[in-house]
Amino acid sequence: MAAVHIALPLPVLPEGWSAEKDFKALGSLSAPTQRNIEPVGPHFLAHARRKRHHRTFSEDDRIQAQETVKKVEDEDSGEISEPEDPMMLQRDAKDWKNQDHYAVLGLSKYRWRATEDQIKRAHRKKVLRHHPDKKAAAGSTEDDSFFKCIQKATEILLDPTKRRQFDSVDEHADVEPPTKKQTQKGNFYKLWNPVFDSEGRFSKTQPVPHLGNEKATKPDVEHFYNFWYNFDSWRTFEYQDEDVPDDNENRDQKRHVERKNNNARKKKKTEDTARLRALVDECLAGDERIKKFRTEEKANKNKKKNDKEAAEKQAKLDAEKKKQDEAELAKKKEEADKAEKAEGKKAKEAAKNAAKKNKRVLKASVKDANYLVESGDASASHIDSVLNDVDVVMAKIDNEELASLAKKLEGKKGAAAVGGVWKTEVERLISEGKVKSGDVVALTK
Repeated sequence: MAAVHIALPLPVLPEGWSAEKDFKALGSLSAPTQRNIEPVGPHFLAHARRKRHHRTFSEDDRIQAQETVKKVEDEDSGEISEPEDPMMLQRDAKDWKNQDHYAVLGLSKYRWRATEDQIKRAHRKKVLRHHPDKKAAAGSTEDDSFFKCIQKATEILLDPTKRRQFDSVDEHADVEPPTKKQTQKGNFYKLWNPVFDSEGRFSKTQPVPHLGNEKATKPDVEHFYNFWYNFDSWRTFEYQDEDVPDDNENRDQKRHVERKNNNARKKKKTEDTARLRALVDECLAGDERIKKFRTEEKANKNKKKNDKEAAEKQAKLDAEKKKQDEAELAKKKEEADKAEKAEGKKAKEAAKNAAKKNKRVLKASVKDANYLVESGDASASHIDSVLNDVDVVMAKIDNEELASLAKKLEGKKGAAAVGGVWKTEVERLISEGKVKSGDVVALTK
């Protein structure tokens, strides 16, 4: 390599500058040390590699590219490696809407679960293998159609909106529901769980409840079916739209195609909703847990019904017994009231008879005492006065006082003794205000 000499003029010293006067040494140079210098770095290594293997620049670059591809393939061989279908390698890049983008990048086993990092790594791996320059260097005459498929797949899968549109119609990610025959032979829940896990990718609400197993509780099972019967899906069908013409001159045709696409999306959305509901109905019909819960619910309902009937029967018996007890009590009360009434009547009759007897005694006391006349016969007017006074006194006293007065008069003889008793009684009645002094005259003389 020829040496290149560049002449750079030294800066001009200030006018009047003098080394003896103006130069000041800030330090001294250290003693020189002799060292061996060896060439290093990537460029030297590349130069040494070319010299050792007698390669040209282009040959070395090609071999290094092949080794890099092999290294990348070895690094990703376990995670994003799958055999390439020869038919897929011959795809027409213009028919990109019908291609399986995940299969193009070798991500068939991941599909909607593939991460952005996996997509980028898969893209790098495919580009290193199918880049047109590499094929041309290798002497291949194949066109770059599949390389364009790789680029289109990467473009769609790295764009969140376009990827969601493709995932909405990615039939390869769907899991077919098991047949009735399969569920009878195998584990019902193990066969159905993957179906709902696959459908759950379209849910706006995450995480999606799992079907569970035969040990799941009733609230969990009810929550699962309620979730799927009210499934809120983000699934759209724009990916299958008919291409809208970009010709600005044909606006009517453009609007027509847009309306047609909108109607087609609505129809597909309705059909998908009906399909999912039918799928949930099918799973519900074969779920033994639902049958078990219904049997238990019916048993509990019957138990409640029986308990209710028993309670009503007991209440009826208690009511009848209470009614009988009340009737018996009423009867006893009636009999007691009747007996009490009879006793009262009897006592009343006895008191009445006693009162009559005592009144006879009172009247007889004045009669036997010659109507309170000491000597001679009492006149008719005097007799009437005494008897009237006796009637007045008897009218003013009650049966007890009447009996007391009769007892006081019992055994009394003579006008003085009998008259004294009567006089005392009249005075008592006058003092109590029951009679006036003028009402009773004959008995107080």
